[in-house]
Amino acid sequence: MGTDTVRTAASDEAAGRRREQRGWYFYDWACSVYSTSVLTVFLGPYLTSVAKEAADADGYVHPLGIPVRAGSFFAYSVSLSVILAVVVMPLVGAAADRTGRKKPLLGIAAYVGAAATTGMFFLGGDRYLMGGVLLVVANAAQSVAMMLYNSYLPQIAPPEERDAVSSRGWAFGYAAGSLVLIANLALYLGHDTLGVSETTAVRICLASAGLWWGAFTLVPLRRLRDRRSPAREAALPGLRQLAATVRDMRRHPLTLSFLLAYLIYNDGIQTVISQASIYGSEELGLGQSTLIGAVLLVQVLAVAGALGMGRLARTYGAKRTILGSLVAWTVTLGAGYFLPAGAPVWFFVLAAGIGLVLGGSQALSRSLFSHLVPPGKEAEYFSAYEMSDRGMSWLGPLLFGITYQLTGSYRDAIISLVAFFVVGFVLLARVPVRRAIGDAGNPVPETI
Repeated sequence: MGTDTVRTAASDEAAGRRREQRGWYFYDWACSVYSTSVLTVFLGPYLTSVAKEAADADGYVHPLGIPVRAGSFFAYSVSLSVILAVVVMPLVGAAADRTGRKKPLLGIAAYVGAAATTGMFFLGGDRYLMGGVLLVVANAAQSVAMMLYNSYLPQIAPPEERDAVSSRGWAFGYAAGSLVLIANLALYLGHDTLGVSETTAVRICLASAGLWWGAFTLVPLRRLRDRRSPAREAALPGLRQLAATVRDMRRHPLTLSFLLAYLIYNDGIQTVISQASIYGSEELGLGQSTLIGAVLLVQVLAVAGALGMGRLARTYGAKRTILGSLVAWTVTLGAGYFLPAGAPVWFFVLAAGIGLVLGGSQALSRSLFSHLVPPGKEAEYFSAYEMSDRGMSWLGPLLFGITYQLTGSYRDAIISLVAFFVVGFVLLARVPVRRAIGDAGNPVPETI
């Protein structure tokens, strides 16, 4: 084969890889609006108000006869969603690796989540239980879809490109979140002019996230390619498959060590994201427009933060950059405990600090983990990774909800999350990532 032929083949391969990467970015563009507009901004305060409308004289609702303080219902619903995801994700991940057909499974999960989110338009009155069910379905579907989406990263990007590709994906997502939040803010603030009520405006914002998610999912479904995998054993039932995946991970203890650290510190990150609007509205007495503006600031700065931390990782390595971000998270969360009520300026300062570290800590964690996954087991391993991603954590929201239920203070609930960042930092610092990459059977990048 001639030199020109080899060069042409390599050029075609690179062009095809870039096209697939661009399609991959668009799933973050599609689904991040759900995480931003629904999970972070609107659904927490709105579902809490619906639950309070349905509460008894003591402030409790009774789903399935279980007494739950109305202010904790949203947090408990997020926790329940991950229990469902824990059952489903390992089963889907193993099936995807076995058959190589990730794309149809990604499409099914994405459109189930998009449909549930669109259905939130009908959430009103005292239909808190309907809201909880739609939240659980949408969150679990989002978790499954993100697991499949993340598992493409080792296949579409060589080791030296992964930090940059992962960071661009997160940047796409935060850019979409910013764009839609601007439209949400215009609708919410101008609802009187448009002739709709405040609650109707919120319901439109919730449903529009589902429509956006479904529409832009078409792009990655057209551009991503399925890759056939060697035949593997049949997938087991969900919890048994999870146990089998964990047993396999025990053959790669350093990968498991990183995953443990990630699950802990990301649990803290995701709980801050999902409960910040509750903290701002219920504890600090801030209005919905202030909360939307603060989250918009987070989204805008997270684009720069993700790209900037991606560049830092090229110089200092992904591990050191993540450790630095965890220090920043700890300081930011500690400062959040002391925020004065009714002072939106300080809430915006806190939002700026979160935005600068949010995207980078998530993007670099994803790319670093992709180096630690044994070839051919991407979806299966990313099913375990995804259990604590994008608001799917269960321990953090559960701790947040229990702390509030016991103390009645959202300040105590928010400060309880510091432990996740401290413990996660210690565990990550102990992982020798270069040796972990080699033990997983992957090439070790020069800087990691």
